[in-house]
Amino acid sequence: MSASRTVAGKPYEAFLFDMDGTLLNSIAVVERVWSGWATRHGLEPEVFLKTIHGIRAVDVIHQLSLPGVDPAHEAKQLLDEEMEDVDGIVEIPGAISFLNNLPPERWAIVTSAPIELARRRMAAAGIPMPGVIVSGDEVVAGKPSPECYLLGAKRLGVDPTKCLVFEDAVAGILAGEAAGADVTVITATHATPFETPHFSIPDYLGCRGVAFEDGRVGLEQ
Repeated sequence: MSASRTVAGKPYEAFLFDMDGTLLNSIAVVERVWSGWATRHGLEPEVFLKTIHGIRAVDVIHQLSLPGVDPAHEAKQLLDEEMEDVDGIVEIPGAISFLNNLPPERWAIVTSAPIELARRRMAAAGIPMPGVIVSGDEVVAGKPSPECYLLGAKRLGVDPTKCLVFEDAVAGILAGEAAGADVTVITATHATPFETPHFSIPDYLGCRGVAFEDGRVGLEQ
């Protein structure tokens, strides 16, 4: 496990950001769309919603093993609904300013969302698109597998063990750990706090991204 409470001021080759709950808050949309889906399939939304964060839709549905339900088909229908609903999507406080301080070649987004949904939500929140983005439909195994973070580091041309992953969900934290990266947990959207050995911040208002003279990046408080 890569667990560090000393990430502040430490130089990294790159930052790798999850999207939902980490750079933007899409809880309003997720709860509307997924609550409707859960109800249609006889699931209790209040309980079910706690199990979906940070995981690809197709993987969430596959794990349920519902009789007669095609996970790929259901995930596509959910995507269509989410594409049409961006009401209430906003940046995590301070995220845009934090990203704007980083060299564009030193950060990437690594999300479980399909690419078209990621672009739609980023635009709705006013967050700049990076040069590198890894979406959930580009990997064989979604989070908590490290595949997505390893691919993000590869596309940036950096060592994943010298990166800092920003995450909010347990599945993503496990993916960052498995990739060998340090992890920072963003807690702004946590309705129920959970224990983590990692450096944690509520949002980006109390810190800033910095670029060092050697090209590496860091987080300063």
